[in-house]
Amino acid sequence: MKVILTHEVSSLGSAGDVVEVKAGYARNFLFRRGLATAWTKGGQKQVDAIAKGRETRAVKSLEEAKSFKGNLEAKAVQVSAKAGKEGRLFGAISTADIAAAVAAAGGPALDKRKIELPTPIKTLGSHEALVRLHPEVQAKVALNVVSA
Repeated sequence: MKVILTHEVSSLGSAGDVVEVKAGYARNFLFRRGLATAWTKGGQKQVDAIAKGRETRAVKSLEEAKSFKGNLEAKAVQVSAKAGKEGRLFGAISTADIAAAVAAAGGPALDKRKIELPTPIKTLGSHEALVRLHPEVQAKVALNVVSA
């Protein structure tokens, strides 16, 4: 099934791309979350409009992304969570928690969907997260998980 991505999806592509996916994935995940629309001939106009908007923002956002990358990688971000005696968390640190901690530390406002965790964070200590600021710029954020 052909779909038009309206938002960036890490495994498929960025907004405005036309991709081929399985029908169930499109119906149950992409359409329900508003990440894509069904491809039609009229939808091609929407693809062109999204691509044009992306081109105008590309240069400006690339410069901003490079400056944000320097700010994010310069210092560790402290995230607090409830933990047990052995240092295991009650639950896990989510990407929304990381985005809030970065904003509280004076960093840029990040979209939680642009933050990727290699493994779930379920223990206290130092961890690392990857933030996709731009298709060409990715920043590694050092996280320090402490007990609340």
